[in-house]
This record gives sequence, structure tokens and C-alpha cells, in this order.
Amino acid sequence: MKNNIIIINGPNLNLLGEREKDQYGSITLKGIEENCSKFANSNNIKLSFFQSNIEGEIVEKIQEIRKIQNGLIINAGAYTHTSVAIHDALKILKIPIIELHISNIYNREEFRHKSLISKVAKSVICGFGADGYIMALKAMKNFLNNEN
Repeated sequence: MKNNIIIINGPNLNLLGEREKDQYGSITLKGIEENCSKFANSNNIKLSFFQSNIEGEIVEKIQEIRKIQNGLIINAGAYTHTSVAIHDALKILKIPIIELHISNIYNREEFRHKSLISKVAKSVICGFGADGYIMALKAMKNFLNNEN
């Protein structure tokens, strides 16, 4: 089974639990990672995490993982709506990509309604809070198990 999955988080997600609790809840990024690690450990998934506030670092990480990961879950934060560079890097990947958002981007400001990632993602999960990360892991596990 191909089971190497990475979760990439973009700008300001390192401040979860402190910022806009009405949108994102009180869980921290570390808490999300702990929950995801528990799920991964009980489901034979080799999980890694990466977070950066810097667009170029996210692009470099996407390029770096192209031959070593089987699946990518990405919450690009604000870069979802602005980064052609991240979009182009994701197009290089030959693995399933799940776009993830903690909040429902369609219930927010209009500029958040457009995603530059959706066109290269296999699926999109938004509006389920931190639970969306576990939903994405379950979906990715199914995608990877059903390949071939």
C-alpha cells in the first residue's frame, strides 16, 4: 500500500487557537497535528507535516515531495486565492491532492470564493473545522487504496 501522506499548511495557520476563533475554533495547529498523527498511526499511514508563512518555501516543499509522497493534503490559507506559483507547483505532482479549508470559504469575503488550487485538486473539503483534516486523511486513504 502506498501510504506516505503529507499535510502542508500555509500562512497564519501556525496561529490557530489565537486568531479568529469564531472562524477557526480554539484548536492549535499542534493539536490538529496530534489528532492527525493518532489517526495515521492507527491506519498504517506515514504522515508528515509542513507549515510556512512564506510562499516560496511552500513551492519548494511541493517540488521536494513530488517523488517521495503518495498523497498531499494542502491548506494553503490565503495563498489559495492568490498564488499562481503554488498552483503551478501542484500541477507538477502526479499524486492525489486534497484542498482543505477549516472554514467555509463560501460563507466569507467574496475574494475567498475563488481558489487557484481547486483546478488541480482531486477534491475539496471546507467548512468542517479541524475535523476536516481527519476527513481529508480518510478520503486520501481511500484514494490511495483504490488506485490500481
